[in-house]
Amino acid sequence: MPCHNADPEVFFADSDLEITVAKSLCGTCPMKAACLEGALDRAEPCGVWGGELIEDGVVIERKRRPGRPPRQVIAA
Repeated sequence: MPCHNADPEVFFADSDLEITVAKSLCGTCPMKAACLEGALDRAEPCGVWGGELIEDGVVIERKRRPGRPPRQVIAA
């Protein structure tokens, strides 16, 4: 399995590049589906599991940048 030979930090990285690398390592893994299913069942708090980025137990498209959240427009 590719994750056994890679630096574990890449699967818990913050940078888009490292996340892309982690996802690509999962691409050919025979355990990809089982890994993702297990991570969702366990509600993993973060990381790349089964080729998907997970945060707070759910698959997300990308990590939110640190800092102030965007201002919401309030209807008057």
